[in-house]
Amino acid sequence: MLPAAGRVVMVSGASGGIGNAIAQCLHNKGYSVSLGARNVDKIGPWIGEGDQDRLMSHVYEATDREGNQAWVDATVERFGRIDGLVNAAGMGGMANLEDEDEDVFDDLWQVNTKGPMRMIRLTLPHLRASGSGRIVLVSSLSGKRVTNDGTGYALSKFALMAVNHAARRAGWEDGVRSTAVCPGWVNTAMAKNAVGIEREDMIQPDDLAELVETAIALPNGAAVAELLVSCSLGDLF
Repeated sequence: MLPAAGRVVMVSGASGGIGNAIAQCLHNKGYSVSLGARNVDKIGPWIGEGDQDRLMSHVYEATDREGNQAWVDATVERFGRIDGLVNAAGMGGMANLEDEDEDVFDDLWQVNTKGPMRMIRLTLPHLRASGSGRIVLVSSLSGKRVTNDGTGYALSKFALMAVNHAARRAGWEDGVRSTAVCPGWVNTAMAKNAVGIEREDMIQPDDLAELVETAIALPNGAAVAELLVSCSLGDLF
C-alpha cells in the first residue's frame, strides 16, 4: 500500500454526506486534504480541530470553470503537489425519459458529468507528475443499470463511467489510476426519499470512505477500475 504521509488529495463535495466522510477519513489516515465545497462553512467543526498543516478548504462550484482552476492553483500553492482527486460532488433530480422539459437533464449533466471531467483535466498534469496519481469518481449503481424513472440521473452517471475509463487510458503510462465507486443507497440527505429501506440498513458514509481510501492507497500494479457497493440483493448491471 502507498504511504499516506506527504500525499495530497483534493475532495469535492466536502461539505456533507459522502464527500465529508471521505475527507475526514483521508485526513485521519495522514493525507493532506484540500476540501472543495459550495459553502465551506458547512464542512463542520472537525476541519478546525484537525492538523492545520494538512488541511485547507476552497469554494468549489461544479459549473464555475475559473473557480475550478483557482481551487487547483490554491492547492498547489499550499501543498506544492497533487497526488489524488476525489470527485464526490453531485446532485440528484428526477428527469424522466418522456419529459419535454430538459432543464433538469442539463443540470445533472453539468454537475455530475462535466464537473468531474473538468477537474480531471485540470489536475491531470499534477497527477502525472506524482507517478502514482489517483482519481476516484463517486458514481452510483444508477450508472450501471436503470431501475426507476430517474433517467436523467442515470444518464449523467453512465456518462461518468465513460469519463472514468477515459481517465484510466489518459494517465496509465504515467502511473495515474482511476476508480469509479458505484454505491447503492447511502445514508445521506440524498436518500431522504428512499422507499422500502431503513437508514441503518443503507451503506454508511464512513464505510464507503474506507473503500475510497483503499483505492487511493493501492499500488500502481493493483488498480481497481470499478467498485460496485450494494446494501441489498439485486441486479448490479
